Amino acid sequence: MKILVIEDNESVSSMIELFFEKEGIEGEFVKDGLDGYKWASSEDWDCLIIDWMLPGMDGVSICRQLRKDQIAVPIIMLTAKDSESDQVLGLEMGADDYVTKPFSPLALMARIKAVTRRYAVSKEQGLDETTLKTDHFTINTATREVLLDGKPVPNLTPKEFDLLHFFIQHPKQVFTREQLLDRVWGYDFYGDDRTVDVHIKRLRSKVSKPKQSFFHTVWGVGYRFDETIGDSE
Repeated sequence: MKILVIEDNESVSSMIELFFEKEGIEGEFVKDGLDGYKWASSEDWDCLIIDWMLPGMDGVSICRQLRKDQIAVPIIMLTAKDSESDQVLGLEMGADDYVTKPFSPLALMARIKAVTRRYAVSKEQGLDETTLKTDHFTINTATREVLLDGKPVPNLTPKEFDLLHFFIQHPKQVFTREQLLDRVWGYDFYGDDRTVDVHIKRLRSKVSKPKQSFFHTVWGVGYRFDETIGDSE
């Protein structure tokens, strides 16, 4: 596994480097954000670990630009910011996951394995050649584009796309937050499961129709995706 770490804190980088050596991971480390972006976009990586606050170019800008460049690589953000709005911003810019400082190497490794496994499974299953159609949605997993009633849905983050794709594959089934974290995020989540609520809220705002949000809350349980009923039913 080949991972690029863009982090200006030497103690954090040293901790990650020691753990990578133990795990047999080839790690490259960059302190400057702009240099990190150039390196991230010029070579093939299995995963990118990007700090939020960086000199030259901040981590959120790096993430946003890489996704704009259509570079499909797992991205994990490192951040000391633990508010929901900050976490949402990172995910909105295209990060696949985030780790809040301080963190343990084992927790970081769990995230790395989860995001890289999900990308690998998508390639193995040929999902990049799949077009999924429902009554209202068309999803192209090669271009990661979504059409709602024939009209493009802009600005979906990678995780929002993954979550929508999962629900469409399992219509009318009810999933708990824990199940969604396991099936979509791909690991036993460390911390607050509100991230599911945040993503559902964002998806509702982006793909809903009048009186039809598609994502329905099942109180006391979780969520289900259903195109056949309206919000009032």
